[in-house]
Amino acid sequence: MTIGVLALQGDVREHAAAFGALGESVRLVVGPEDLAGLSGLVLPGGESTTLSLLLESSGLFDPLGEVLGNGLPAFGTCAGMILLAGTVLDGRVDQRRFGVIDLTIRRNGYGRQAASFECDVEVSGLGADPLHAVFIRAPVVEGCGPGVEVLATLPDACERGSPVHVEPLTDRPGHHRPVVCRQGPVLVAAFHPELTGDRRLHQMFVEMTKEERR
Repeated sequence: MTIGVLALQGDVREHAAAFGALGESVRLVVGPEDLAGLSGLVLPGGESTTLSLLLESSGLFDPLGEVLGNGLPAFGTCAGMILLAGTVLDGRVDQRRFGVIDLTIRRNGYGRQAASFECDVEVSGLGADPLHAVFIRAPVVEGCGPGVEVLATLPDACERGSPVHVEPLTDRPGHHRPVVCRQGPVLVAAFHPELTGDRRLHQMFVEMTKEERR
């Protein structure tokens, strides 16, 4: 079983190290030939418009879109979440995305680099201990489709402490902003789990790849 990490830009080494620490085989993906035989693929944090352009220039976008459309498990963090989403707000007019998770995402919704923040979030399926989350130019979820499972939301303390005030989702009364979501074989996080020593989200993705192979 081999986990691929898209290695065009962003937190590539950090994700590779996280899966390596879990004893998983990792392959860096830089071209279409690297997609063969993968059990799952990580789209890391970075800069979403840059990643989109590099996916085009490397010839990876269409082959990657095909394998994702055929059900390859994917884990997108921050910019990777944007690339996997169905709808992206405040992006380039020509920015492409894969549309494999039914989310509407606003780029840099929590603010620019200076508005970065950290907090603890409770993630369904990871036990009672919260996960420390690092938000850097993080995307905001503006809408979720009916097939999306929300595994974690931004708690009150984080919303009050965030440099940019973000209203709760209007289409989910009483719910705060989703920050970890899943739809079928696709897992996304608005923050950077690869920047801490907590590997539980990476382990969750490993288990998802095993589910798809059964």
